[in-house]
Amino acid sequence: MAETAVEEQVQQQTEPAQDDSKAQVKSVEFPQAPDDSSAGPGSSLDILLDMEVPVSVVIGKMNIPVQRFLQLGPGSVLKLEKPIESPADLYLKDTKFAVGSIVVVDERFAVRIKEILGSAAAASAPQANKK
Repeated sequence: MAETAVEEQVQQQTEPAQDDSKAQVKSVEFPQAPDDSSAGPGSSLDILLDMEVPVSVVIGKMNIPVQRFLQLGPGSVLKLEKPIESPADLYLKDTKFAVGSIVVVDERFAVRIKEILGSAAAASAPQANKK
């Protein structure tokens, strides 16, 4: 008998209202978000600091016909549009964020960052993967 009363109560709560014109709106209050300055060790920002993001370095680009591309092989040379002394562009995902110069460190190519671009400059810069 008690089970039947409970089932009826649950059914009444889960059934949609028959008359939408009498729907009641209730306001909800949420607690205030904590201040960013209180973020310390173990905060939610720590997880972001351990993430890795892809950085690409573009030293130049070129367009070639597909026929020429299919003829490429070992020893082929592709001439880029930039002179050798031009800075390389650094991209974080698809957004240019810095410029630098190509250097050799311990017999490996590396990039010496010359300038970090501001958000306005990065937004107006052409993107690497768009062409």
